[in-house]
Amino acid sequence: MNIVIPIKQVPETSNVKMDEKTGTMVREGVESIINPLDLYAIEAGIQLKDRFGGTVTVISMGPPNAEKAIREAIAMGCDGGVLVSGREFAGSDTWATAYALSESIKKIGAFDLILCGERATDGDTGQVGPGIASFLDVSLATYVSRIVETDEKEIVVERLIEDGYETLAMRLPALVTVVKEISYPRLPTLRGKQKARKTAVPVWAAAEIGIDAAKLGLNGSPTRVVKIEMPKVTRGGKIVPAPDEESAVRAVDGLVDFLKSKDFI
Repeated sequence: MNIVIPIKQVPETSNVKMDEKTGTMVREGVESIINPLDLYAIEAGIQLKDRFGGTVTVISMGPPNAEKAIREAIAMGCDGGVLVSGREFAGSDTWATAYALSESIKKIGAFDLILCGERATDGDTGQVGPGIASFLDVSLATYVSRIVETDEKEIVVERLIEDGYETLAMRLPALVTVVKEISYPRLPTLRGKQKARKTAVPVWAAAEIGIDAAKLGLNGSPTRVVKIEMPKVTRGGKIVPAPDEESAVRAVDGLVDFLKSKDFI
């Protein structure tokens, strides 16, 4: 079974910054990690390879330092990876990203299954996985919590829905986006890290993939972020120090007066 796993390098949650002028995320100079939700897809792919054989290839679209994420995935047990990178990709929205990744997957070659994380923690849209399936015209299941069984022609999955679970049987090739319940990601091993250092990671620009650069980046993206606003704190509070008994009594009296003013007591 040949498996492809699109992954994304994202800023750590505490380091997310936005460029208010362009509406895009600032990535330069920010410490980044593999999208945490992609780790579950990686683990699921490695488990399938262990059961049925085949290969697991990761692919990522991003700046040159996204190669670090690919090598980490290889250290976990993936066989290889491809980095899609170039200035022409900068600022791509989910449509342009899905288009670029789908064309890159075609260049990788024949595949049986594509595994994606449920969503990325920076954009939080969950649109790229289904977008890839649409461009490749393959079967799609989202929010998959368990792979029940699979063979050369079909895969049966259990997906999470609002009312419980739903079982789907799909023809291969297919794409599924997975939720946390599907696996527990392993840690990279020493042998895996050694392999990751030695493995060549090809870098493909738009020209090498054979796609139209006009469909990429900000200019090729049909959606725009027109305005960014920071959330405002609408409620305030008051801290009353009470270092001694006298001030504690005053603080309690003040609290009682406040509750009366709000008709709580």
